[in-house]
Amino acid sequence: MTETAPPPRPGPDAPAARLGEILRVDHAGELAAVHIYRGQRAVLNKAPGKDRIAYQLQEMEAHEAEHLAAFNQLLTRRRVRPTLLAPIWRVAAFALGAGTALMGEKAAHACTEAVEDVIEKHYAGQIAELQDREPALAAELSRFRDDELAHRDQAVSEGAHAAPLYPLLSAVIAAGCRTAIKISEKL
Repeated sequence: MTETAPPPRPGPDAPAARLGEILRVDHAGELAAVHIYRGQRAVLNKAPGKDRIAYQLQEMEAHEAEHLAAFNQLLTRRRVRPTLLAPIWRVAAFALGAGTALMGEKAAHACTEAVEDVIEKHYAGQIAELQDREPALAAELSRFRDDELAHRDQAVSEGAHAAPLYPLLSAVIAAGCRTAIKISEKL
């Protein structure tokens, strides 16, 4: 299911305001993703026999850092402020990453799957909304969405569904992501 774009707002500044929301929330999401992977790596880099997953997490974090750098540039170029909640999202995301890693490798993968599934749908809605008005940005978001899909698929293939209490863990993480998206668009 793809997120639907909000109805157009009236007024001459409406497209710029909506673009600001899109850039702000996407920046916040990539910031959080970097910190989730950092939290997971903080736990799993020190765990014996976890070199393989630590390397995978490092690669995924590098993709997210690339996305974050692109949004940092876009925010500056488009004169959009980042979310006021960035410090909270950093801490919360790191805690989510570390917490799921402490639950085990499968729970860390379940976290990745839940987050990336929500983000893929979120990006898909934005791409549809922007493809005519901002085709270059829509193309960049498509590239980022493809990375998120690859992360999700890798997490599933690595056993995300075998995590302890997977349905509950996945549902709670997905709900938290959707809530953070709504808040970050506005604040």
